[in-house]
Amino acid sequence: MMSEYLGEFTGTMILMVFGSGVVAGSVLKGSKSENAGWLTICVAWGLGVAFAVFAVGSISGAHINPAVTLGMAAGGNFPWAKVPGYILAQLAGAFTGSSLVWLHYRPHWGISGDPAAKLAIFSTIPAVRSYPDNLVSEVVGTFMLLFGLSFIGINHFADGLNPLVIGAYIAVIGFSLGGTTGFAINPARDLGPRIAHFLLPIPGKGSSDWAYSWVPVVGPIIGGIYGVLFYNALFEKKTPPVFWIFSGLVLLIFFIAIFHHKKRS
Repeated sequence: MMSEYLGEFTGTMILMVFGSGVVAGSVLKGSKSENAGWLTICVAWGLGVAFAVFAVGSISGAHINPAVTLGMAAGGNFPWAKVPGYILAQLAGAFTGSSLVWLHYRPHWGISGDPAAKLAIFSTIPAVRSYPDNLVSEVVGTFMLLFGLSFIGINHFADGLNPLVIGAYIAVIGFSLGGTTGFAINPARDLGPRIAHFLLPIPGKGSSDWAYSWVPVVGPIIGGIYGVLFYNALFEKKTPPVFWIFSGLVLLIFFIAIFHHKKRS
């Protein structure tokens, strides 16, 4: 049987082939699925997660997301010693999966002129650029992801149904909360492909937008950890010091975003 780390690499690669692939099909010129729209993208991302979980869930737990790995470790449900290996495998899998999408759609890059659309195939771009507000969006989205995974996990489903439930939950997050930043909710799915975008010979690709790249990394990490800690506090009455630290941090982020918005208005 493959190792847990290879499982995380493979699962994240599968996620990105389907996730980046549906965006590529929707935005690249000449694609038969051009202009497929947000509904198609959210459903495909959700199904991509579901089938990644089907593939490697029994091997590695199918975290396929550093925010999940860190959240589970912070909640006491995953050993910290495995965290670095899991995250590296996830980043490598995301890089590889998005690179395969680049190769698959290779004839379309040259006839597509919008650099922002090309970057969107690899990484997230905010609809309205406001770093504090964008950070809030990623914190909230990933909080809902890990909070939801926690309460989904305590339910018993028919054999094989759990990954589909998780996939549907991802799609709901996309429908409801994804319109602001594109719902990265996963540092690996944004950073790994952003590195691929930077390195690959993509015609007319433009900037990799490194100035924004910290938001879909920091936001999901904070939101993911707090989602697990909040679940433990609410349902299991566990309130260790780290719960109060993250509660204060999240409130601080919210207040900064509100103050920043008032200052600009």
